[in-house]
Amino acid sequence: MTDTAPDYRDTVFLPKTDFPMKAGLPAKEPKILAKWAEQDLEKQIRAARAGRRQFILHDGPPYANGDMHIGHALNHILKDMVIRTQTLKGKDAPYVPGWDCHGLPIEWKVEELYRKKKKNKDEVPVEEFRAECRAYARGWVDTQREQLKRLGIGGDWENPYLTMDFAAESTIVAELLKFAENNMLYRGAKPVMWSPVEKTALAEAEVEYENITSTQIDVAFEITQSAVAELVGAYAVIWTTTPWTIPVNQALAYGPDVDYACIRLAEQSNSPLPASLQNKQFIVAEALAGDFVTRLTKAYAAKEQVTNAKIGFEVVATFKGADLAGTIARHPMHALGDFYARPRPLLAGDFVTTDSGTGLVHMAPDHGEDDFDLCKANGIEPQFAVMNDGRYRDDWLWLGAHDERRMSVINPKFNAPDGPICSDLTATGALLAASADYAHSYPHSWRSKAKVIFRCTPQWFVPMDKVMTHISPKDRFERRWEGEGGALNPAEENLCDAPTLRQAALQAIAETRFVPEKGRNRIGSMVEGRPDWVLSRQRAWGVPITLFVDRKTGQYLNDPAVNARIITAVAQQGVDAWSDERAQEYLGDQYDIADYERIVDILDVWFDSGSTHAFVLESGRWPALVRRDGSSHVADLYLEGSDQHRGWFQSSLLESCGTRGQAPYKAVLTHGFTMDAKGFKMSKSLGNTISPIDLMRDYGADILRLWALSVDFTEDHRIGKEILAGVADQYRKLRNTFRYLLGALDGFSEEERITDVAAMPELERYMLGLLADLDKKLSKAVDDYDFNSYTRLLADFCNEDLSAFYFDIRKDVLYCDLGPAAPLGTDTRRAYRTVLDTMFQALVRYAAPVLVFTAEEVWGTRYPEATSVHLLEWPEITAAADTALAEKWTMVREQRVSVTNAIEPFRREKTIRSSLEAEITIPNPALDVAALEEVFIVSVAREGDELAVTRTENHKCGRCWRHLPEVESDGDLCNRCDTVLKTA
Repeated sequence: MTDTAPDYRDTVFLPKTDFPMKAGLPAKEPKILAKWAEQDLEKQIRAARAGRRQFILHDGPPYANGDMHIGHALNHILKDMVIRTQTLKGKDAPYVPGWDCHGLPIEWKVEELYRKKKKNKDEVPVEEFRAECRAYARGWVDTQREQLKRLGIGGDWENPYLTMDFAAESTIVAELLKFAENNMLYRGAKPVMWSPVEKTALAEAEVEYENITSTQIDVAFEITQSAVAELVGAYAVIWTTTPWTIPVNQALAYGPDVDYACIRLAEQSNSPLPASLQNKQFIVAEALAGDFVTRLTKAYAAKEQVTNAKIGFEVVATFKGADLAGTIARHPMHALGDFYARPRPLLAGDFVTTDSGTGLVHMAPDHGEDDFDLCKANGIEPQFAVMNDGRYRDDWLWLGAHDERRMSVINPKFNAPDGPICSDLTATGALLAASADYAHSYPHSWRSKAKVIFRCTPQWFVPMDKVMTHISPKDRFERRWEGEGGALNPAEENLCDAPTLRQAALQAIAETRFVPEKGRNRIGSMVEGRPDWVLSRQRAWGVPITLFVDRKTGQYLNDPAVNARIITAVAQQGVDAWSDERAQEYLGDQYDIADYERIVDILDVWFDSGSTHAFVLESGRWPALVRRDGSSHVADLYLEGSDQHRGWFQSSLLESCGTRGQAPYKAVLTHGFTMDAKGFKMSKSLGNTISPIDLMRDYGADILRLWALSVDFTEDHRIGKEILAGVADQYRKLRNTFRYLLGALDGFSEEERITDVAAMPELERYMLGLLADLDKKLSKAVDDYDFNSYTRLLADFCNEDLSAFYFDIRKDVLYCDLGPAAPLGTDTRRAYRTVLDTMFQALVRYAAPVLVFTAEEVWGTRYPEATSVHLLEWPEITAAADTALAEKWTMVREQRVSVTNAIEPFRREKTIRSSLEAEITIPNPALDVAALEEVFIVSVAREGDELAVTRTENHKCGRCWRHLPEVESDGDLCNRCDTVLKTA
């Protein structure tokens, strides 16, 4: 083009928009949040969906005891995605957030504050301490609420549910008393997991397993009586990794079908065998005799400093475990008299194996579930020798006057090979081997990180296998959910009238949808094998176990009138209403408090959270959550991390099945845990934690949301700088797609729209077909809660189908098919802009649940006076995918890629600067060559035997820059540009 050539720039349509390329999300998002608050957007959404089909996601309560972490962020983004997609589909999907405010997580933090102030919690009035716990929880509720709102999580933030609200506390009490009234509570002494540091029982969900190294010991119990005469005087050998339990041993267990051997140790060269063990006979499982002697050899070789030590053994006799029936041994500390002088019977235990140890197990019913059950069945009761802080009680016979024996039993020094127990066993000659090198997994409190113990104490339990006479088949199987009938089917009619809690829970699991499906087996196996539910905790901050126990009979009072007075009082005063001062008031004139013990234990917080369905979904405090068809309390979805199979999912299931005969949910969705970029678990000690608060400050919430909805959240997943950089790049591409659409649609009017799809060019019809296909896939992803597929499909469509394909082809039409002779544009341009508008209307809706702030910005840019994008509904896509057309254009796109790749070497060599300068020959073209020139964006296309590329000799149009045969010289106009620029 010469310097004197006309300038056609003003005749070309150039996209124009105020939507900036740079997002500036950290500064922009808070302003959008403020606008939503000013408009009361949540109220508008509720009004817009009033009367529609309901979708209830019940929020699981996080603990109110710290800043939001990355797991919180992921969890709430997923919940928000569910709520927003269901709302987008036209459903009434309210979200009421909640918090768990009782229990150790809060109490422990307040105690830490006390310790810093050198205050003793036990010296403070309990009401004052609870008030501080309540204030602490309230402070973190307010903090977390603002942090979650900053994520763009929509919901009734001004009216959340809190388990410490008086109404909630009274409902929890009412739910407990339902179990009591239905005789589904009992007080029993059973070994439970106990934290000596926190001085309370723990639930399985409050325990984590860590690898530790323990002392392992082999201890000899002398046999004093046996039906097998030659065994008298021999020693039954037990192996244990908990030396501290030996002072409360009461029996030994053997496997009836196990093959046992009576062995005699033998001298060999370099033998470290002490004289005290020579000629003695020991009873162990035949399969484990070698392992036992190896431990002896190692122990005595170290003690005697003998290298290449060897101890042999000979088998004196073999026999079945059943032959040990009636055998009696004596405790190694029998010389202490009293408790220790009692006979130690050998009892048959089906749990005894030959996997490790000696095949004989010492029984301490205070400190093991199998131990307790076997001893109980044989009339042996626990001794309650270990106190709540993990120390032996002061009057325990073994304790003596040694200070070291007053250590907590979890103290490694207490259990060490040279510790007090091993020292005493050595003094009696009973300690055969001891070493502090046994590596294994062991339960720890996830709060204090200290080891837990099994400790037998009086606790309150819900039985798993007692028949629930108050639950009928109708309660269990009547389904009044939306879209389901209430009648029992014939198969259900034959079910037992009254199930156990375990049976009801397992049936409910079978009826529940699990996403992913493997969750069904996970929670099912847990429920199938779980022990009775321990409800009691020995703490101060929580909902009390509001029972009165008859001092003579040991039975709790079961009087509905008394219970009603308690429930009313807690609703008015909260947990402080359960006090000595008001006890007689609750009992009324019919009972005397002197005859009753007022229980002071509190409830396991899992019972609190397991009851949330009752006070959130059924109370009526949140009308939007009440089923309008009068059906049950059942939520459509519970959504939490996979650890909640043993936590909230299970406690909610058991509470609901125990009171209502069915699960409180139709479906359960679980997500994995967020790891660092290398796949390691995040830990403050490792310094690899990532704060969502920092990420929002640096990137903005929409980037964090896009990350959360892009990963496969059903498995453990990763986050890190490189990962977030990739997410930010994906966001930029999505943003630029919307920026192009806004610019390309500048000035679009209804007059310009083409309503007859059949009249549109083939490319436009193909793109509308792709949109219809995308719509179906996204809709299915919503139904499947498959959000990473949802996000990937959306991103791929924007990047590959639009930006890299459709926009690229039609930009020439968009820019140049408008002029004085075509004020609305050519038919092709009108069709393109019509399709772009359809794309915009659909894509902004699809993106809104993911990029909540950006979608609002996009919508507001095009429609400044319109209401929020989040009030819109799922787009109505009228076009349908045309299979034949799709197949044809799939081939076109494949050929387009081949052409682009063929041109690329010429571009690198700068022989051809733009594909507009290329002429191509292509075999078997999918379109006629004239159409191919437009689609491939080349000067000339011809059909030939093979793909070839040459530089064109055609001149360049001064307006559209296409190289066409009709342009006589560079700068002249092509026929199309000449036509649209003509004036009347």
